[in-house]
Amino acid sequence: MNDPRINKLARTLVRYCIAAKKGQTVGVSGGVLAEPLFVAIYEELLVAGAFPVLDLVPDGLAEILYRIGQKRHFNTLTAYQKAYARCVDKTIRIQASGNTRTLSGVDPRNQVQLSRTLSPVSEILSRKPWVLTLFPTAAYAQDAEMSLREFEDFVYSATFSDQDDPVAAWKAVGKMQDRLVARLRGADRIRLVGPDTDITLSVKGRAFVNSSGRRNMPSGEVFAAPVETSAEGRIRFDYPICYGGREISDVRLVFRKGVVVEASATKNGDFLKAMIASDSGSKRLGELGIGTNRRIQRFVKNILFDEKIGGTIHLALGRSPSQTGGKNRSAIHWDFIKDLRKGGAVYVDGKVFEKNGKFIG
Repeated sequence: MNDPRINKLARTLVRYCIAAKKGQTVGVSGGVLAEPLFVAIYEELLVAGAFPVLDLVPDGLAEILYRIGQKRHFNTLTAYQKAYARCVDKTIRIQASGNTRTLSGVDPRNQVQLSRTLSPVSEILSRKPWVLTLFPTAAYAQDAEMSLREFEDFVYSATFSDQDDPVAAWKAVGKMQDRLVARLRGADRIRLVGPDTDITLSVKGRAFVNSSGRRNMPSGEVFAAPVETSAEGRIRFDYPICYGGREISDVRLVFRKGVVVEASATKNGDFLKAMIASDSGSKRLGELGIGTNRRIQRFVKNILFDEKIGGTIHLALGRSPSQTGGKNRSAIHWDFIKDLRKGGAVYVDGKVFEKNGKFIG
């Protein structure tokens, strides 16, 4: 018998996040370990009158691709991929890994090339309603240093799937974040200060977006795209970055005129530098995000949750979110997290906006 929280999460994804309608074609993709959630989503889509298209992927296929794939597999955009992006109306993607380190030994150049190749379809899909979520597995629980049951409780709490009415809870988050967006409207200079950190950037003319569960589930952040040439200063990120099957620790970046001029990490520093060198856009900031989800208070080595931690900010190198007015283009979008809860602050046009993880005013 399904955990009732799975059914609530499926209902939230279909009815609230993408608001599936009668006659729409909805693509649902993810790993086979998420089968219970797939089934629940399938049922919800049928009830909505939509046409589900399911892509249930066996665990470990990506590692096989990178291990034995030929050059053509990384630089060819197939007719099917183009048609899929063109024909689906909305998409739901589910993270469900059985081994979060399965790609740790693959050539990062192939990862970068495949990301570049898929960029055109990624751009098309990003302009349509989509949502990304996670199904709790033992691998994620291990990364988070939790038991599977504890991690399940964490996931369903962060998504409000443990509540009687998750959608009402997300709408309340949206109203709270509306107030933050109103305070940030028209802002120019943002300064981030903390241990080993003093960096300024401009958001002049850029829109802050209220992310209240429509595209990420869970969510809980407001974000904008910095002016591409504006970042000046240094920043040290507090948590390891888990990306492309690797863990990159103690990341430090220095910016001049919006460009990363120095980058270092105590673990997987070469991979960090390879990703930053992906293209011209990967050297610049694409996003500034402010985490607000107070149900997420611990780091679990998964960016879907970690960037939403209430009391943190994150900066992303690479592609700007389309709805922000940002102009940075890149094959990557890579988030790094700074914890403000112990000695950090955000200043907006010279005034304290957030200090020690709490909003001021």
